[in-house]
Amino acid sequence: MTNYRIKTSILVVLAAIVIGALTLQAQETTPAATVPARLTVTLSATGDAPIPTVNSDDVMVTQGRNNRRKVISWDAARGDRAGLELFILIDDNLASSFGSQLNELRNFVNAQPASTVIGVAYMRNANIQIVQNFTADHALAANAIRLTRGNAGTMGNPYRSVMALMNGWPQTKNRRGVIMITDGIVRIRTGMNPQNVGTHPDVNSASSVAQRTGTIIQAIYSPGVGHFQRNFWEGTNGQNNMSRLAEESGGESYFLGLQAPVSFRPWLDSIQRTLENQYVLVFGASPNRRAGLQNVDLSTEVPGVELMSARGVWVPAAGGQ
Repeated sequence: MTNYRIKTSILVVLAAIVIGALTLQAQETTPAATVPARLTVTLSATGDAPIPTVNSDDVMVTQGRNNRRKVISWDAARGDRAGLELFILIDDNLASSFGSQLNELRNFVNAQPASTVIGVAYMRNANIQIVQNFTADHALAANAIRLTRGNAGTMGNPYRSVMALMNGWPQTKNRRGVIMITDGIVRIRTGMNPQNVGTHPDVNSASSVAQRTGTIIQAIYSPGVGHFQRNFWEGTNGQNNMSRLAEESGGESYFLGLQAPVSFRPWLDSIQRTLENQYVLVFGASPNRRAGLQNVDLSTEVPGVELMSARGVWVPAAGGQ
């Protein structure tokens, strides 16, 4: 009888330990409440037809493994919600052919609505030179766009440059966008991971910063200078890196082979349509114990339209920690 009581007591203690561990694990992995997470979403027609109306009830948000999340708000970026902070970021390594695009860029800047503030910066030596900070004076911003230096000796890294821009950019309630004009080639060599073995590690870092800060990057290809530009592998890999960064941030990349485009106009028109068809989505995200990026998928059953957004969204920690 004594042995039976001892064994029973041991089983009770073990059961209590197991139940306690399972309860703690559930508390850590399944928070009781959701937290608001914010995404800028672009609506794109799947053909030449006009973009159909998409209401909040038409938007399906999935976080993690098929976990449907509640849409808190779905607001068109118009009226008092149209605020946009847009940086024109130009690689100073671009060849002289870029000069033929200056008027197209200036026309694009001057055509922006009053709700858009614009800055202009140049990428140089893996950093940036801001020649015009955010201004609502579009003529002032347009006049700040100049010819590139085209210095082959400059050790450029467009991905570190765009990171420097985004990290120094104060957070506001406005949408954030970058038009990044570069050949995508990393000219500075660290010895860690040469560009010709796949995605450059700085592309991954820049993508994470873009998703964390809600910055949508539109990448436009323009040829650079020096022997890197004449290397087919370097050129195509640069375009691949540009495409990945743009896509993961919720934007697009534009290029026409490795040659200089005749005109940026069609690409700038496409970017303009993007800016005019954006919504700000807030949904109830399931947080972890620590804040961080989490994958999110958007879909809709409305025919003829595609929802484009960043691959991940920054989710605050549970309990605001």
